[in-house]
Amino acid sequence: MKALKKVYGLFLLLVTPLILAGCENKLIVFDPKGPVARNLSDLIIFSIIFMLIIVAVVFILFTVIVWKYRARPNDGDFEPKEEKGNHILEIIWFGIPVLIVIALMIPTTKTIYEVEDIPQGYEEEEPLVIHVTSADWKWIFSYPDQNIETVNYINIPKDHPVQFKLTSAGTMQSFWVPELGGQKYTMANMQTNLYLVADQEGSFYGRNTNFNGRGYAHMDFEVQAQSKEDFNEWIHDVKKTANKLTENQYDELLEPGVVGRMTFNNTHLDWIDHAKGGSADYIHPELYEIQHGEEKEQELDGQPEIESKHQSENDQSEQHSDSSHMEDHSNH
Repeated sequence: MKALKKVYGLFLLLVTPLILAGCENKLIVFDPKGPVARNLSDLIIFSIIFMLIIVAVVFILFTVIVWKYRARPNDGDFEPKEEKGNHILEIIWFGIPVLIVIALMIPTTKTIYEVEDIPQGYEEEEPLVIHVTSADWKWIFSYPDQNIETVNYINIPKDHPVQFKLTSAGTMQSFWVPELGGQKYTMANMQTNLYLVADQEGSFYGRNTNFNGRGYAHMDFEVQAQSKEDFNEWIHDVKKTANKLTENQYDELLEPGVVGRMTFNNTHLDWIDHAKGGSADYIHPELYEIQHGEEKEQELDGQPEIESKHQSENDQSEQHSDSSHMEDHSNH
């Protein structure tokens, strides 16, 4: 009975976090909105079910063996026969894990190759190309064919393949839109590719999944899947209303910090493609230094130092005024 209680307790320990995690919000990984994410979700579900079956079999065998071969009061001086080895059993318990690994490897390998290319059914369509440049702590999206650039949000047409060309202006990050596909790393001086399709309209959450400093928690973005008519209208509006991005503005944008959404009527690809090198000219290591001691550390969303100085001056003025008031009172 003690063994059964331990097994039951271990089962509750494993299952309880999953139950609690699903109480407040659904796991968006299991709510795919595109063929790539659907393939990955199916693979995850298959792997979980397959491994749960293995765990259940192991626990059942463990319970049966512990109960059947437990020590009894009437065993007396019974001693089991000495076994020097059993080749058949050794082959079985070596072969079963090999078969398990193969059973998991085949669908995993197949899915990995499928998601690395344009999704099935969209091969005849020319993909929309978007260059993704990650920086601390924001995402920069360039549409070279449309000659526009956005920061911290993307608009894409529904039911149309999108090719993301990923790179980084500095540290390594990870691009992930769980409802549309898997994650891909962004690295300076090189390019990785990711194909995604949204088969329904909506707003999808994206974020960085690779820890990269103080602003990591704020490094997210939105993907808005629209009808092709709405997407073309958005492109037209941007061309009419957005300002031009200058190289100086881009240099400031790459400084470490958290920013809001931005839209520009050109792209930084006119003067720099971080996948081809040149990122060193835009990196400012001194801005990553955290100062301690007498100088107050600046928070990501804090006030500028000049406000602290003004506050200090105001405090000194108040102290001086109080001292003068005390002296006048003493003279009286």
